Amino acid sequence: MGEVKKVPRHLQKYVVDQQYEKYTPIDHAVWRYVMRQNHNYLKDTAHQAYVGGLKASGISVEKIPNVMDMNKALKPFGWGAANIDGFIPGVIFFDFQAHGILPIASDIRKLENIQYTPAPDIIHEAAGHAPILCEEKFSEYVKLFGQIGSKALATSEEHELFEAVRTYSNLLESGKATKEEIKEAKANFEEKQSAVTELSEAEQISRLYWWTVEYGLIGSVNQPQIYGAGLLSSVSEGRSSLTASVKKLPFNLQHVIETGFDITKPQPQLFVCDSFDQLIDAVNKFSETMAFKVGGTEGLEKALRSNHTATIQYSSGLQLTGTLRNIIKDEKGEAIYIQTEGPSALAYNNTELKGHGKTTHHDGFGAPIGGIVNVIKPLEKLTDAELGEIGIEIGKDCTLEYESGVKVVGAPVHWIRKEDNLLLISFRDCKVSFADQTLFQPEWGTYDLAVGEKISSVFAGAADSDQFYVGLEEVEKKPQAKRELSQLEQLYGKVRNIRENAVPDIEVVLTEVIEKLTKDYQEDWLLRIEVMELLVKNNLLPDKQLLLKEQLEEIKLIHDEYPVLIERGLMLTKVMTE
Repeated sequence: MGEVKKVPRHLQKYVVDQQYEKYTPIDHAVWRYVMRQNHNYLKDTAHQAYVGGLKASGISVEKIPNVMDMNKALKPFGWGAANIDGFIPGVIFFDFQAHGILPIASDIRKLENIQYTPAPDIIHEAAGHAPILCEEKFSEYVKLFGQIGSKALATSEEHELFEAVRTYSNLLESGKATKEEIKEAKANFEEKQSAVTELSEAEQISRLYWWTVEYGLIGSVNQPQIYGAGLLSSVSEGRSSLTASVKKLPFNLQHVIETGFDITKPQPQLFVCDSFDQLIDAVNKFSETMAFKVGGTEGLEKALRSNHTATIQYSSGLQLTGTLRNIIKDEKGEAIYIQTEGPSALAYNNTELKGHGKTTHHDGFGAPIGGIVNVIKPLEKLTDAELGEIGIEIGKDCTLEYESGVKVVGAPVHWIRKEDNLLLISFRDCKVSFADQTLFQPEWGTYDLAVGEKISSVFAGAADSDQFYVGLEEVEKKPQAKRELSQLEQLYGKVRNIRENAVPDIEVVLTEVIEKLTKDYQEDWLLRIEVMELLVKNNLLPDKQLLLKEQLEEIKLIHDEYPVLIERGLMLTKVMTE
């Protein structure tokens, strides 16, 4: 066994270098403030796995974690961690988790967004998600969810909405966007949101994930405990979640998937499960309604609506991956012929068939579905001898007539079998037609006939992801973040150095920091809290403590959020000395 979890090849393009050096002393101070607040509050209110899980998953309260260290720390629990660049599509996020890898966004929220950020950040992804993964049943649930969620089909409108949400929330968090850019991104997000009119299986399963893994409570409605990552990583929502201001509802699968959410606002209600087993049962039950279990025309319709890469599996086991463009139906509305467009590939058991990748089928693929006229057994179950009895022999012209009316006329050149199932017959000089439509002409080359009486499964993504996604666009790698620290960042660094190392002239350094803050940074509250903490802990400079308290009282008036942030910070300086 390798030292740590390896990221599958098709997911590697989403992985980025954490660039640990990019974190400034202010970033570490933001991490530390949130973590100390949450740890102090959550040790009594979170699921019992939380506090031990923090340490076990390689997370320190004092500084931002290194994702490589987390990857090693999570190994005993069957997990790893990988650094990703912010938002990734839900299907990809679930795919990481299906492989037992926690995807972690490397950016950290800005000081002004310290209570909550709509963009994924390392506080949410690392300190929110990782600790509870050390709980065996919850870990089982998240992996299972990943396997099921990665197959969920979204609509094309939802894919567009995802891109709009990503753009909008990244602009909000960047701190560099103009008001006009934010206004434009918000309008685009709202327009795309209003275009989503149906509830896809991807949206339903996203809701199940949101109300459990992200915002779940466990226990009884009257005395719940927190396990959702959104609550474990938010200073404000974690605390308010257990107050009467947030409605608590008993977990119910139907109710959950009928309840939408807004990632930019605090949650008005939360669902309380009685155990993680209840969640495992729920996600298994929901999967029974999904296209990957249902297949058939219903599943194909979902793939058509997604307008994205999907895999269609025949009852023979043959898998066709591509973007479904067209479904031809009979008078009963049942699918009898499907056509993909653009690069398509054939696989069996999630392994691409040799010679049937995207280069062979670069312009799409067409295939009939159904039984053959006057043949009782499904075509995929016929032996070579039985094929001969109905006129199908290598090199000889033949006609295959489907019960639907689709006709295949040509000479078989070879066929592919796997585990006694006939998957594919390749024809030369082939014409395929239905009623008055020509679906394939001899001059187009070899016709590869997909064999299978029924569509047994339809799911998002590729059957053989490592092969299918080779050569597709890469995630843009961010350049190494190198810059000089600002004067304020340097002050934060000095205070951090005092906390972490034995500094002989601590009074002199802190006096200099206080003087600089007083002169140049009248609005910065967090560094004043950090300085106060050191003064109180070491019982130093009572006059400076008084000065800082007076300054903090004035800073409280600047912003609505400041009073509570400052009070909580000061409260922890007192807790330490008691």
